[in-house]
Amino acid sequence: MNLFPEELRRTMEEPSEPEGLIDWKERCVALEAQLMKFRVQASKIRELLADKMQQLERQVIDAERQAEKAFQEVQVMEEKLKAANIQTSESETRLYKKCQDLESAMQEKDGIIQNLALRLEEQKQVRIQEAKIIEEKAAKIKEWVTVKLNELEVENQNLRFINQTQTEEIRAIQSKLQELQEKKISCISTPKTSEGQRNLTFGCFLSRAKSPPCVVRCEEVSKMASSEPEITEGRCVEEMEIAEKPADNQVQENSRSQRNLHETSCSSEQNQKTRASFAMDGDSADTLSYSAAGLYTSLIYKNMTTPVYTTLKGKATQISSSPFLDDSSGSDEEDGSRSSSRLSESDARSRSGPSSPRAMKRGVSDSSAASESDYAIPPDAYPIDAECSQPEQKLLKTCLASCDNGKNEPLEKSGYLLKMSARVKTWKRRWFVLKGGELLYYKSPSDVIRKPQGHIELSASCSILRGDNKQTVQLATEKHTYYLTADSPNILEEWIKVLQNVLRVQAANPLCLQPEGKPAVKGLLTKVKHGYSKRVWCMLVGKVLYYFRNQEDKFPLGQLKLWEAKVEEVDRSCDSDEDYETRGCYLLSTHYTIIVHPKDQGPTYLLIGSKHEKEAWLYHLTVAAGSNNINVGSEFEQLVCKLLNIEGEPSSQIWRHPMLCHSKEGILSPLTTLPSEALQTEAIKLFKTCQLFINAAVDSPAIDYHISLAQSALQVCLTHPELQNEICCQLIKQTRRRQLQNQPGPLQGWQLLALCVGLFLPHHPFLWLLQLHLQRNADSRTEFGKYAIYCQRCVERTQQNGDREARPSRMEILSTLLRNPYHHSRPFSIPVHFMNGLYQVVGFDASTTVEEFLNTLNQDTGMRKPAQSGFALFTDDPSGRDLEHCLQGNIKICDIISKWEQASKEQQPGKCEGSRTVRLTYKNRLYFSMQARGETDREKLLLLYQTNDQIINGLFPLNKDLALEMAALLAQVDIGDFERPFSTPAGPVTNQCKANQTLKQVIERFYPKRYREGCSEEQLRQLYQRLSTKWMALRGHSAADCIRIYLTVARKWPFFGAKLFFAKPIAPSSLGDNSVWLAVHENGLSILEYTSMKLVVSYMYKGLMTFGGYQEDFMVVVSTQSKDRPTEKLLFAMAKHKILEITLLIASYINNFHQQKTTVHHLSAPALLSPRTQAPQARLVGNQPALSNSRPTKGPTLL
Repeated sequence: MNLFPEELRRTMEEPSEPEGLIDWKERCVALEAQLMKFRVQASKIRELLADKMQQLERQVIDAERQAEKAFQEVQVMEEKLKAANIQTSESETRLYKKCQDLESAMQEKDGIIQNLALRLEEQKQVRIQEAKIIEEKAAKIKEWVTVKLNELEVENQNLRFINQTQTEEIRAIQSKLQELQEKKISCISTPKTSEGQRNLTFGCFLSRAKSPPCVVRCEEVSKMASSEPEITEGRCVEEMEIAEKPADNQVQENSRSQRNLHETSCSSEQNQKTRASFAMDGDSADTLSYSAAGLYTSLIYKNMTTPVYTTLKGKATQISSSPFLDDSSGSDEEDGSRSSSRLSESDARSRSGPSSPRAMKRGVSDSSAASESDYAIPPDAYPIDAECSQPEQKLLKTCLASCDNGKNEPLEKSGYLLKMSARVKTWKRRWFVLKGGELLYYKSPSDVIRKPQGHIELSASCSILRGDNKQTVQLATEKHTYYLTADSPNILEEWIKVLQNVLRVQAANPLCLQPEGKPAVKGLLTKVKHGYSKRVWCMLVGKVLYYFRNQEDKFPLGQLKLWEAKVEEVDRSCDSDEDYETRGCYLLSTHYTIIVHPKDQGPTYLLIGSKHEKEAWLYHLTVAAGSNNINVGSEFEQLVCKLLNIEGEPSSQIWRHPMLCHSKEGILSPLTTLPSEALQTEAIKLFKTCQLFINAAVDSPAIDYHISLAQSALQVCLTHPELQNEICCQLIKQTRRRQLQNQPGPLQGWQLLALCVGLFLPHHPFLWLLQLHLQRNADSRTEFGKYAIYCQRCVERTQQNGDREARPSRMEILSTLLRNPYHHSRPFSIPVHFMNGLYQVVGFDASTTVEEFLNTLNQDTGMRKPAQSGFALFTDDPSGRDLEHCLQGNIKICDIISKWEQASKEQQPGKCEGSRTVRLTYKNRLYFSMQARGETDREKLLLLYQTNDQIINGLFPLNKDLALEMAALLAQVDIGDFERPFSTPAGPVTNQCKANQTLKQVIERFYPKRYREGCSEEQLRQLYQRLSTKWMALRGHSAADCIRIYLTVARKWPFFGAKLFFAKPIAPSSLGDNSVWLAVHENGLSILEYTSMKLVVSYMYKGLMTFGGYQEDFMVVVSTQSKDRPTEKLLFAMAKHKILEITLLIASYINNFHQQKTTVHHLSAPALLSPRTQAPQARLVGNQPALSNSRPTKGPTLL
């Protein structure tokens, strides 16, 4: 590199010039300048060299580091190579050991197969021997049947001979009577002889029980009795000796009672035939309108027919689930009670005949058979001994047989007791009946088919105290204290014992405390204990076995605690049929026997008819007893029991058993024990349906396939509750597999499981397995885990609110399949419509009840609870008719939607699915004037629109002027200030048309139909003009002011808030035959004139004795002030659905008032009574003018 420039080089190379020519000073300056340049360049060169040196040093350092890393990696690779060599040697040894283990396992399997083959041969030999034994038993049965047939044939011949002899006697008696008529002997005969002759004739006809119809015979007997001539006393005695019948007074009384009984039975048969034909006609007439909506209506109202209620102690109590069909129950009950009370106690004890217990038993039982009310004769209301003169001295045989030496005492009893009256404090003799945990009392045993005199509700809080007298007891309930006296100390002890049993069972009965308790297994079994056998309906709930008299009974005869009891099957292969014949019962040796031996008690034997049913009972009883026996039940159940014993240890090899894991193939037998072969077949089909649901990919256009699969599978489980454990176990099995995200199988299994646990839950121990399965798979990071968490929520909600009644709806299945419900606390939502045309969307889950749904709605809208506001939730009718159904608080919203869908699909199968959905409406049902002060703004607004709906439909009395003012107020609330049309260059005609259109809409929405129908165009124009004037007068008024004015005017009508029903009295009636309005309000039932809506008569609720359906009409039995006729029955012709609506509305008012009276005890008495005493006084005036006539006809004064 040249450090000197070219100029310097050139100057040095030039020859030296003479010194005189060189300017050295300049030369020196130039050289110094060049020197400075050189120094600057040298410094730059130094800097460049320094930078280059630093870069080289950094590169050297990086190279050293990379070399170290490479060295370390080489060392790591060498170590890995060494470890890999060691592992390969170890894996070879492991494979060799596994091969040896497999060979030994194969040898063991071969040995097991050989042992099984030997056992199979032994079982074949055993079966051959059993077949021989069965053939021998069949031969014995055949011989026994032939002997019995011969005996029956001999008896039949004897009966024929007796029948012939009695026929000859009848003919002889008839010939004697004809001879007496021909002789025409004029003598005076006593009444006793005529009665005796009637007894003779009637007794002969009565012995032919299987002869032609009894109605004709009754007529013949009456004709013969009426055509009897007057004969001498000697002739009567002579003919009675021919018939070999005594003629004393006792026989005459018995014959008279038998004759009445026979005539009653004949008439009851006729009544039943006419009722049957009438019911068939009614059903055929309403088939098109009510058959398809039966499912939905039964869910809403729990019954499709109109019930009958009675007012008892200020509370509406249902006494019949169907309308009365005759006069067996109603206003005539007082006559029966008065006639029965005419007999004195001494006469009832001493006399026999019609008032004797045996005659009473015959008469009352026949009358109860013809009665349509819910009150039936208790089975222990009559004696079972002919020697007993008091009905209360004997109990029913079944109750005595079920005592089991004091372990299972009877829970029912009836008899006479003396009861101290509440007002007069005198003792009155009443017939008490203890049944179903309730103590009812009547005037006499013959009144048990009618309304009781009163009832005493028995609960766990009741107490029984003995009085100073040995025959008196004090029964204290939550509200009252009753004093009862028996005829003897022994009878009192029997009553105390039975009452204590009832209170003890109620205190420990989970069926009473938890009505939603679901039985694990139930069925008709034969219970044998201490030598007594009885056919009972058994139900296993939790760890207690309850047994009932029949399937319809709600109160058990007794219970058997199973915890730590010994449960096992008894081998009865050595028993013979002769052993059972000698016992005198209907048992067979083919029955299976299970013995239940609780602690500190004697054993109880359960006889079961089929093998499948026996296996189901044996498994569930063993689980309820807490036994560790793992040899009962199916293979799946045994594995679950093993897991339960080790508390579900996650590392256990049991979890890897193929029976507990996902399976691509179908199952050959159910996973759980089922009581019948048909259910086992259905369980296998259920598994195939689940496989189809899981394996088929969800496609939005074809999602109806999955919807139908899910609905059909879950509907089968709801129809057969025994399959609920089965499908839960199947889904647990099919979801126990982790797959990749692109494989849809298990995810759809989780979706189906989510739908399932939202409907019902399995029993223990399957519920424990389900909860453990969900806990192990819950993970918010995966789709499977999110569905598992959602299933955990559903399990908690189902445990809280109980099982569902209907399968999932289309909306519920779509929401579960198309979006993960984990992300929403309320995964479903539906709009609720109001009377003002707006709606509110409310969210809910699979177990949300109507009560919870309304709480959410009230919080969102700022309204009070339904108990205070009187609002209720209604649905439209699935058939599309103009009907509404009020929803009860304990029904689940998903059940309502599902039932509505099913009913709509059945009634309108041609329409596309999903095009129509249920419409929910929230409006006022019960109006209470005392709650008006606490009304919120939203409640006032909805009341305003609901009142407007009544005005439009003619259910509110007001004249044309007042109607126009009310319409203007409502227009100001709904639309606001009225803009009067004015002319503009753009177009005055357009503004005028717009204003007229607005006025037309207001008239159509807020003006009564009856006033605008038939109006000409000129009249409508004048109406629009008047409306615009009144509307303009309200300019500047706020909506709150208009609502206040509107409701203030509307509340001046005494029946504001009442529900009006159109009805027509049925003659004969004191109301005439003109149509009327039935107004149901908070203070009672009022009858208004149809045209003027004036008050005709009003009945307070405490005066309503009975109300409800009577055949096809509405019946009201009211108490009157007349002594001759204390009650009056009113009948009204109404539409069938209106009868049901008015009946339930009256019952709701009565029960609500009864509930308020018991809960709002902190209010003062004058505050409670003052508003309720003034309103009835104003309404009890028969001819008080209505609001429409009290207002002036010219010039409204509202504004």
